[in-house]
Parts: sequence; C-alpha cells; structure tokens
Amino acid sequence: MKKCILIVDDDEMNLKRAEMILKKEYDILLAGSGREAIEKAKTEKVDLILLDIAMPEMNGIETFKRMKEEAVEAPVIFLTASGYEDDVRTAIDLGAVNYLKKPFFPQELLKRVAIGLEGR
Repeated sequence: MKKCILIVDDDEMNLKRAEMILKKEYDILLAGSGREAIEKAKTEKVDLILLDIAMPEMNGIETFKRMKEEAVEAPVIFLTASGYEDDVRTAIDLGAVNYLKKPFFPQELLKRVAIGLEGR
C-alpha cells in the first residue's frame, strides 16, 4: 500500500506541481488552507505532511501547532519561499523533520519525502 502525503499550500500551482512530482510513488491529499489541512489530517490516514509556511488566515507554523494540539502524528516538512531563518528555526524547534525552499528540484522533494518517511 502506498504511503499518503498531505500537501498544504494556498497556491494552486504549487499544489499541482508537488502532486505531479509525488503521485507516481505516493497517494496524495491536497489542502489549500491550514484549516482544511487540519481536518484532513484528523480524518485521513496521513503518513507525511508538506506544509507551506506563508499562507493567509492561518500560516504553516500556526497550522502545525494546531495539528499537534489535535494529536496529528505525521511528520512535517515545511515548504518556504522566503527562507527566513527565523521561520525555519521555529519550524524545526516545533518538531518539523525538515524544510525545503521553493522553488525546489523534483529530485530534492522526492529525497526529502523519502527521508521523512523512514521508519513509518
């Protein structure tokens, strides 16, 4: 059975690009907001979450905190276009397994996802 990846990004193009890269090897769920991501993570079997940091309403850091409050156990890899060290440091301090700066190379995304799924 394929592992399931939840991709969270408010940009439709980013969602579709990540989905195209990963869909051959993984089952994919898409969420366009933090709220939608939390609901899907609570109701679906998710093995790993790719989570954009910069989103309106609820950013990725806040989404991650709420997921932890809801006992969502999937590892999280943050996606960031900004590369602000404070965001990355906060994400890692909260327990993210990795981060990836956008735009990313397909091979790098596949590699980080595979590492994030090790032992799951």
